[in-house]
Amino acid sequence: MRVRTVSLRRRVTLTALGVVAVVLAGVLLAVQLLFTVATNRTVDAILSDRVQLARQLAAQRVGPAALIRRVDARSVRALLVMPDGTAFGSLTTDRANAPEARTIRLETGRVKGAALTLQADAGLLSGARSTLVRLSALAGAVALLVTAVILVFGVRFALSPLDAMTRLARSIARGGRGRRLSPLPANTELGRTAQAFDEMLDALEGSEQRTQRFVADAAHELRTPIAGLQAVADAMLQQSPDAPREERERLQMLLGREARRAGKLVDDLLDLARLDAGIELQRQPVELRAMAATQVDRARLQHPGRTVELTGEDVIADADPDRVAQIVANLVDNACQATPPGGRVSVAIGRSGGAAEITVADTGPGVPIGEQERIFDRLVRLDDARDRRAGGSGLGLPIARGLARAHGGDLAYVPAGGPGGRFRLVLPLTSALPNR
Repeated sequence: MRVRTVSLRRRVTLTALGVVAVVLAGVLLAVQLLFTVATNRTVDAILSDRVQLARQLAAQRVGPAALIRRVDARSVRALLVMPDGTAFGSLTTDRANAPEARTIRLETGRVKGAALTLQADAGLLSGARSTLVRLSALAGAVALLVTAVILVFGVRFALSPLDAMTRLARSIARGGRGRRLSPLPANTELGRTAQAFDEMLDALEGSEQRTQRFVADAAHELRTPIAGLQAVADAMLQQSPDAPREERERLQMLLGREARRAGKLVDDLLDLARLDAGIELQRQPVELRAMAATQVDRARLQHPGRTVELTGEDVIADADPDRVAQIVANLVDNACQATPPGGRVSVAIGRSGGAAEITVADTGPGVPIGEQERIFDRLVRLDDARDRRAGGSGLGLPIARGLARAHGGDLAYVPAGGPGGRFRLVLPLTSALPNR
């Protein structure tokens, strides 16, 4: 996912200025329209008053020159044309024919039959309109400038939580762990973002702590067999040539055992690394009963003091046969180690909820209630001394669960409801038959 990292401040500022500019343009246009409407109404009212004045003067038998002097004044231009064609007033003939001019016929007095044309002074109207446009444009520019200045500081204040996130992230990158934003309130946009940021930091720092603890534990686990190898090697180097044969064979046996233990631990660590990186599975139809029968036969040979039995039906799973065999071998070995001599280990194959299911149960002491999920953590032993004697590293169950989930299934400990323990492995089914 690629995110365009444009300046959020610039984007918000420009967007807000764009909105303000559009609103101002709309306001100025509305002012112009209202001014035009108000001007037309005022002009109509003035012209009506002049018409009424002209009729009153005509009724008073005022002469044409006196009448035009009274009417043609104060932003109104008039033209009085007598019946004989004589014209009085400052309004020209061309302007008198304009659509906005008003013409009436006087019917009384010395100007009976004369045509009176009235028109508002266009120069005054255009000047007022131009003044209004200039003032509106100036007011809009000043408003935009003031808005821009306010937005620069307002957006900086509004986005200050993002700056706090940036400073916190850089502080953590320099090693300052444990700090959080702790937003109040947390139900706003920035609050939810800050809360998600804190949750991400919790997850990252928790993962880092687990990784550090795992590396330290793995180093400790490796140190034990390596120290044993060094001790045995030193003993073999210091052994005299005439040492008894039994002593040399004992040292060689110890050397081989410690080497196998170190190799097993390294293999487990590699499996965990592959799981973390995303292991590639070689999926194919797997007959679970036949595969489990092989592991049961092996366990009977390695643990002759326990009864290991296999039950269930033939189920075909869509899985990697080697990895599933690794899971089942780990579960069966753990069950045999947990079961005292004379105990019983049972492996059952079946179906459950449209999936294949393998259940491994034993008659051992079981797992305490508070430890039933912890046993799947890495390098965890419930009985450290016993597990070391058996050559375990505390990685078998985490690897088994990781492999199960990589298949799209799961591995869980299921309380048996009595003495003993029980693990259930769930794998996806397949409808294809395996190749013979």
